[in-house]
Amino acid sequence: MELNSTQKRYLRGLAHHQAVVVTVGPNGLSGRVLAEIDHALSTHELIKIRLPFLERAERRRWAEDACRRSGAAPVQGIGRVEVLYRPAPQPRIVLP
Repeated sequence: MELNSTQKRYLRGLAHHQAVVVTVGPNGLSGRVLAEIDHALSTHELIKIRLPFLERAERRRWAEDACRRSGAAPVQGIGRVEVLYRPAPQPRIVLP
């Protein structure tokens, strides 16, 4: 799923005050972590995940892998926190 810049800006605004929902440990994107990300996306549509202390390029790869494996779109990445979006079958968030 691809988001344009207007949609990303809108989603960043919605995510600003949200708390981190899923924290990825040093063991990476295990089955349980991916199941938790999938459940959180199904419930909330827009989530924040926290990645472990890694180099920037490695964190980016983990975020891209999480998006690919969960069917989500990346919205924003700041430091160790990534924002992911995946619309629900009956979306609650209406994108501009």
